[in-house]
Amino acid sequence: MAETIYSGQSRNKNDLQLIISSEKGDIETVKSLLKKDIYIHAQDKEGRCALVAAAYNNHLEIADLLITAGADVNMKDNTLQSAYLISTSEGYTELLTKTLKAGADVHCTDSYNGTGLIRAADRGHVEIIRELLKTAIRINHINRLGWTALLEAVILGDGGKRHTEVVRLLVDAGADVNLPDKDGVTPLAHALNRNFFDIIKILENSGAE
Repeated sequence: MAETIYSGQSRNKNDLQLIISSEKGDIETVKSLLKKDIYIHAQDKEGRCALVAAAYNNHLEIADLLITAGADVNMKDNTLQSAYLISTSEGYTELLTKTLKAGADVHCTDSYNGTGLIRAADRGHVEIIRELLKTAIRINHINRLGWTALLEAVILGDGGKRHTEVVRLLVDAGADVNLPDKDGVTPLAHALNRNFFDIIKILENSGAE
C-alpha cells in the first residue's frame, strides 16, 4: 500500500482547533467541530493531523470519531509517526485494533525504517506483537540500524519476562534466528553476551547457531 500524502496546513481556525482539541481529549469540542466545515487531514506546524494528535495521548473515543469521519490512519506527521505506528511503540492495543480495522498499512515504516513489529519488540509490548503477528507484517524486515524485530528484542530488551515472551512469539512465528545484524552478530551471540539465559534457551532450541 502506498503511503498517503496530504498537502497543507490548516485552512481555517476550526481545522487547527480540531487538532488542539483532539490532543487535549476534548471530545465535546471535537464532536462540535466535526459538524462544521473542517478539513480532517489539516496539519499543524509539526505535521500532525487531528488523529495523530489524539493517538499520541491514546484518546480512543476521539480516534473513533475521527476515523468514522474519514481520518486516514496511515497519515504521518513530520517525524513519520502515524496513528498506527504510535500504537505499536506505545503499547496502545485498543488503538492498534482500531487502526488495523481502518486499513492501517502494516508495512509502513518510521524514521529508522522500522516496522510496527520492530518498534513493539524493542519495548517488549507482548500484546501488540501478538496482534501484529496475525497480519501480513514482514517478520524479518531489517531497519536502518541493521536489526530485525528479533534482534531488537534481544539488543534493546532487558532479558525479562516481557522481552523473553516477545522472542518466543517471534521465533514461533518463523523469525530467522540466524539472521545477524549488520556487523555479523547473531541474536544468539547478543543473548550470550548479555547472559539472557531464557532467551538463549529459546534460540538454541530453535536452531540458532
